[in-house]
Amino acid sequence: MSKPPKLSLAAIVASANPPDRLSSRPQGAEIVSLALAPPAPKPAATLKQRARQMSVYLEPPVYDQLRDLAYAERTKMHALMLEGLDLLFKQRGARSIAQLTDPQSR
Repeated sequence: MSKPPKLSLAAIVASANPPDRLSSRPQGAEIVSLALAPPAPKPAATLKQRARQMSVYLEPPVYDQLRDLAYAERTKMHALMLEGLDLLFKQRGARSIAQLTDPQSR
């Protein structure tokens, strides 16, 4: 028994799209081209994309107290840490986080 002939990718594509396909369309049928919508604007970069990550090592009682405060105030630990940094900046006479991140003050 002989082997069946090997098909090439070009032969498969050619058989799937015969060149006389356009001539076989029904009479009166029109080809309609659709205009593509303009690309959607890119969303603003997220905090994770804009910011730099920093690790903080806290003793377990300090971590637990920070977590408890965040839970009691229904906020995130990150927000409380930023608030603490703002207070530190204020004590040292440095610009606040709002001033640092305001694009007009740069």
